[in-house]
Amino acid sequence: MAVSGFPSSVEKCSSIGREKHTVVADMDGTLLRGRSSFPYFALVAFEAGGILRLLFLLLASPIAGLLYYLVSESAGIQVLIFASFVGLRLTDIESVARAVLPKFYASDLHPESWRVFSSCGKRCVLTANPRIMVEAFLKDFLAADLIVGTEIATYKGRATGLVRDPGVLVGNKKADALLKAFGETQPEIGLGDRQTDIPFMALCKEGYLVPSKPEVKAVTCDKLPKPIIFHDGRLVQKPAPLMALLIILWTPIGFFLACLRIAAGALLPMSTVYYAFWALGVRVIVKGTPPPAAKKSTGQTGVLFVCSHRTLLDPIFLSVALGRPIPTVTYSVSRLSEIISPIKAVRLSRDRATDASTIKKLLQEGDLAMCPEGTTCREPFLLRFSALFAELTDELVPVAMVNRMSMFHGTTARGWKGMDPFYFFMNPCPAYEVTFLNKLPMELTCGSGKSSHEVANYIQRVIAATLSYESTRFTRKDKYRALAGNDGTVVEKPFIKPNKVMGC
Repeated sequence: MAVSGFPSSVEKCSSIGREKHTVVADMDGTLLRGRSSFPYFALVAFEAGGILRLLFLLLASPIAGLLYYLVSESAGIQVLIFASFVGLRLTDIESVARAVLPKFYASDLHPESWRVFSSCGKRCVLTANPRIMVEAFLKDFLAADLIVGTEIATYKGRATGLVRDPGVLVGNKKADALLKAFGETQPEIGLGDRQTDIPFMALCKEGYLVPSKPEVKAVTCDKLPKPIIFHDGRLVQKPAPLMALLIILWTPIGFFLACLRIAAGALLPMSTVYYAFWALGVRVIVKGTPPPAAKKSTGQTGVLFVCSHRTLLDPIFLSVALGRPIPTVTYSVSRLSEIISPIKAVRLSRDRATDASTIKKLLQEGDLAMCPEGTTCREPFLLRFSALFAELTDELVPVAMVNRMSMFHGTTARGWKGMDPFYFFMNPCPAYEVTFLNKLPMELTCGSGKSSHEVANYIQRVIAATLSYESTRFTRKDKYRALAGNDGTVVEKPFIKPNKVMGC
């Protein structure tokens, strides 16, 4: 079907020889496959405002839908903005936009729109969404040059829930914004997905409509200008209305269940925790053959289990898999996590000599677990392994750790680390897979002349190959700079308030 002389499908748009051309695109339903912006407002509501804010948005969404169809698109979007943003600190919204939303936006990128958009030398996006929500993703991951969106009103650093002139950017307001941005210069390509996009598309030399085909497969992350390695936020799945309702209903049940699971892990003998977890819906899958426990009576030093780092629970699930408590070392962990931990957790100081002495003493007492990445990574990547551990012992056993969560992530860079164990165990049926790899041969250790960096890099590659992950040179500082705007340094306090960065 042709509309106002425009081709019916973006598939007819050539992407060859567009290096000097300018493209102007809508976002929802155009660059993104989904036409509804509710899930992204829901992410802001939950991650910046909490579960009650998400409930408020969900209750307001039917009103937004009625206004959308009975009054105007602008009125419906205004309700979503008010319910999601009113009273929130601007810095919190910006933090969610930078650390949380890009992962979800990238998973919904339309392949045909991206083909055209990425082929052009200059890229512009006109969107009814608040600019503060979309700018970080569009600039950092789609290399957009100009983003024009709805501007939210603020008062003393907080959102009022209202929007600034000229209001929600829909229909003719998009055309006005395009004229203001480009003047008499006419962009080569306009991309939209609905009748209200026709006014701004008509100002371009070519205009193409993106048909509504939700079954189209999204662009894979390897096709983006840069991969999304780091992301934050508690929610695993995009919160469409039904999923948002399930999250709200499950949270009190899940928290109670998490308390039971944590109590079982903390109070029962470690040899029985494996079976208690299975009874409570936590799956622990053990692969490989672990070495026997070190015998201190014979003068045998302990084995250092070198683990990939997925959550702060890695050493605990290692202990569950072995059936005995294995102490661990950590740079920082919340006081609450220390209190409820069933294993000994020794804090390191970040002073190399002091930490080396601490680790050596622990190995003389028995086996020890360590995560040399220094921080967690959710995606199938391994961060750079610190080489300190390789200098301290030749008794090294690599352990590949991987977990599965269906509703909540058990890590955070922006929030309170004390809640990490609870969020992991709040998942309906969380799982951990612990794979014990072969003990490192003596000829590959520092004792045989290898450098500590060679040993660390080798173990990183072995674990990555086992998990089909990719090894990287990124570090803890890279992660926290990307997600929290700092280097992850922790200020020691008895209890860390929410929104203070914890370093794990």
